[in-house]
Amino acid sequence: MPFVLYVLALAVFAQGTSEFMLAGLVPDLAAELEVSVSAAGLLTSAFAVGMIVGAPLMAVLSRRWDRRRALLGFLSAFLLVHVVGAVTTSFAVLVVTRVLGALANAGFLAVALTAAAGMVPPGAKGRATSVLLSGVTLACVAGVPAGAVLGQAWGWRSAFWAVALVSAPALFALVRSLPGADDTGVRAGADEPPAQAGPQHTDPVTGGRSVSLSRELRALRGPRLLVTLLLGALVNGATFCTFTYLAPLITDVAGFDDSWVPILLALFGLGSFLGVTAAGRVADTRPLRLLTVGGAALLAGWVLFALTAGSQLAAVALVLVQGTLSFAVGSTLISQALYAAAEAPTLSGGFATAALNVGAALGPWAGGLALSAGTGYRAPLWVSALLVALALLVGGVARAVAARRATHRTGEDGAVTAGAPRASDAPRTPPR
Repeated sequence: MPFVLYVLALAVFAQGTSEFMLAGLVPDLAAELEVSVSAAGLLTSAFAVGMIVGAPLMAVLSRRWDRRRALLGFLSAFLLVHVVGAVTTSFAVLVVTRVLGALANAGFLAVALTAAAGMVPPGAKGRATSVLLSGVTLACVAGVPAGAVLGQAWGWRSAFWAVALVSAPALFALVRSLPGADDTGVRAGADEPPAQAGPQHTDPVTGGRSVSLSRELRALRGPRLLVTLLLGALVNGATFCTFTYLAPLITDVAGFDDSWVPILLALFGLGSFLGVTAAGRVADTRPLRLLTVGGAALLAGWVLFALTAGSQLAAVALVLVQGTLSFAVGSTLISQALYAAAEAPTLSGGFATAALNVGAALGPWAGGLALSAGTGYRAPLWVSALLVALALLVGGVARAVAARRATHRTGEDGAVTAGAPRASDAPRTPPR
């Protein structure tokens, strides 16, 4: 993997820490700003809404931008809004800073995902995606628990300051690793021989032939891609639903002391890192098996967690297991979305990011509704199970429809076989 991909992952680490750190800060933040816990939880949804709007918007706006300046600009804006968030005393202003920070994060991640896919061979997008997303998972392992520790020691504002400080060396590293406008370091030729020959897009990421915006937008309407994005939104919604309210779950239901919150957040992050790493090894060769088996196990895990949340031993084990399964399935869906949107090289990353953050907004919102209904802190676990069950149902229906269409085409034209892969199929193994 090109070295610059790991530099991008460093910046994603800072951004992922910001996106997830509220899981350990919600109770204290709610108390200081005099809002309810469910209202404070909506800060995660506000960030996700900014990502939803920003990812496709920034992907479209930055199609012709110099990648070096785009990445540096997005990261600089991200740093500045966290300084504002650290000093504000207004909950409304804090919400605005979360949305603006998300817009900057979305623009950065949209460009970075496209860059990651463009600097590796055609059949290695899963590995490249896993390297980039390792920054997110490491944020869960180290950044989020560290934020929780800082919040307990010096208040939630210290976590916002920490994100700004971590973003600074990431910004410096990008300046050093992206040397110029003509060769931004985010293509294969910057660190190793070109990944593939033949015509490609004429931006600094992919080089070669230009792809029009209208053609890319048409490619984004493909049934296979739409199904994959919907599945990603549902699975990520399940993940964020529980993760956002994990701190009160493990203290009020499992009976852990507050000092255990950073430890269990780190355990969830460790699971997410293991899941992304494992998925990166098989997502390019056996994605359907991973999604089917992993999805079923994920559903079973959420149900079991809801039933046994009062047991500290079960809570510890399932925090790790669910973190692993959630990110293994989620990162595989991202890579499959990039395969499905191969004809949209500059927009695919933005729309994949937007879909995942639809889930990141849906999950905390649905969990907050359940909490507001007085159902207790186990409720987000049941909502997570429901979202994964819906994802499995949608995936099963999509596969059945694709198989039926293939069989129908076989009857009309003998040249098409029932098992032949088509653009309308659900996620499948990419060509070797």
